[in-house]
Amino acid sequence: MLNHLIKFILIVLLIFTPIAFGSMEIWAFSLMELGILLIIILWAIQSIIAPQSPIRNPHSAFVIPLLFLFLFLLLVLFQMIPLPSGMIKIISPKTYALHQQLQMTNDQLPMTPLSFVPFLTRIEFFKWLTLSGFFLFLLLWKPLNRSNQVPNQLIGVIMFIGIAESLYGMFEFFSGHRYILHIDGSSLISSVTGTFINRNYFAGYLLMVIPLSIGYLFSRESFQMGRFSGWRNRLTSLDGKTALIAFGIILMILGLIFSASRMGISGLLLSFTLTSFLFREPRRERRFSRSTVLIFGLAVLWAAWIGLDAVISRFFSVSESFEDRWTIWVNTFQIFKDFPLFGSGLGTFVQVFPMYRSFHILGLYTHAENDFLQLASEVGLVGIGLLLFVFVFLFFRAVLAIRSFHSRDSKKYIGMGGLVGILALMFHSIVERNIQVPANAFLFTFIWAVILKIPSYEKKSFSH
Repeated sequence: MLNHLIKFILIVLLIFTPIAFGSMEIWAFSLMELGILLIIILWAIQSIIAPQSPIRNPHSAFVIPLLFLFLFLLLVLFQMIPLPSGMIKIISPKTYALHQQLQMTNDQLPMTPLSFVPFLTRIEFFKWLTLSGFFLFLLLWKPLNRSNQVPNQLIGVIMFIGIAESLYGMFEFFSGHRYILHIDGSSLISSVTGTFINRNYFAGYLLMVIPLSIGYLFSRESFQMGRFSGWRNRLTSLDGKTALIAFGIILMILGLIFSASRMGISGLLLSFTLTSFLFREPRRERRFSRSTVLIFGLAVLWAAWIGLDAVISRFFSVSESFEDRWTIWVNTFQIFKDFPLFGSGLGTFVQVFPMYRSFHILGLYTHAENDFLQLASEVGLVGIGLLLFVFVFLFFRAVLAIRSFHSRDSKKYIGMGGLVGILALMFHSIVERNIQVPANAFLFTFIWAVILKIPSYEKKSFSH
C-alpha cells in the first residue's frame, strides 16, 4: 500500500515539475522538495514496519560514488561555517580581501564563512541534499528491482508529459494565443516553449525525454519482432500502441525544432547520431538504425512543410550570441581563478558576478550560460573534482552494464536511450543553464537512477 502511495507521489512530481514553469519559482521547487521528502519518509516508514529480504544485486558498488557525493555536500556545508579570519586568509585570500573591503576598516575580521552569501548557499545546499536523497531512494526502492512494470509506467508518464508539453507549446505559438498557462507571454514567446519560461529549458527537458522514449520504443516486443525482417513485415508487426509512441516521438522532435534553441537542435542531432549508431541492427551488419533515421526524417519533413524560416534565421545570429557568451565565460573564469580551491560559495554567482562583469547591462545575470563553468566558480577545484569523479564512475558503470546485455534484451535500449539523453543534456549545458533548472535536474536524477537500476531487475528476470 505504501509502495502504491510512493509511486503515486512520484508520478505527481514527474508531472508537476515541468508543468509548473519548470519549477523555477521558489514555491514550485519548494513543493518539489516537500514531495521528495514525503516519499523518503514513507519509504523509511515502510522499511521499519515491513522489512523485506535483500535483493540479489546489492548496491554496494555505489558506495564509493555516494561517498564522494556526501563529501561534496560536506564541502558546501563547510562553505557556510564561519571560520577564523586567519584561516580564511590562507585558504581563500580573495574571500578575505573582499570581506575586508566590505568592512571598510582595518580592524581584524570576525569569524567569516567561505561563501560570499551564506543564505544563497544554504538554499542551493537543500536543493542538492534533496536530489541526492531522491537519488539514493531510487537506488534502494525495491519496486524498481522486481519487474519491468513500474519503470515502464514511470517512463510512460515522462513520455506523456513530453508529448503534452510539445503539443501545448506548438498550439500556443502557432495559434497566436501566446500564453504560458495563465501568464500572458506575448512579449516572452517567440518560439515553442511548452510551459517553460525559457525555450532552452524546454529544449533541455525534451533532449532527455526523446532518447529515453526511443529506447522505450525499441524495447517493445512488437517492435523487436520486426527488427530483422523486411520493412513490410516491420510495419505490419507494429501494434497500435507502438505506432502511437513513434508518432509521439515525432511530435516531441517537432516541439524541440520549433523551440528554435540552437544548441538544443544541435543536441538533438547529436542524440540521434548516437541512437542511430547504438540501435543499429548487428545481424545485418548495418552501420546505423534505419528506424531512428526514418523517425527523425519524418519529423524534419513535417517541420519543413510547416515552415522553418524562423528556426533557420536563429542560426544566422550564432556568432553574435557566441561573442556575448564568450565574454560572460571569460568573466566567470576570472571568478574561478580568484576562488580556485573552494569557490565563492554554491549559488553565489548572481552576487559575485557583478564585481567581475566587463560590460554594462540593465538588470542582473543570474547564470553563466555554462553550468559547468558556473559550478566551478562556486565550488572550486575541490567541489568540481568530487562531482567529476561521481559522474565518471557512474557513467562507466552504466556503460559496462548496458554492454553486458544481449542485443535483443529489451531493457538494453532503455538504458542506452537514457544515457544518450543524459549526454545530450550535458552537451546543451555547455552553453546554457539546464541542470540548474529544478524540473530538468529532477528528471536528470530520475533517469540516472533508472539506468543504474537496470542490471538489478533485468539480469534477474533474464536468467529465468
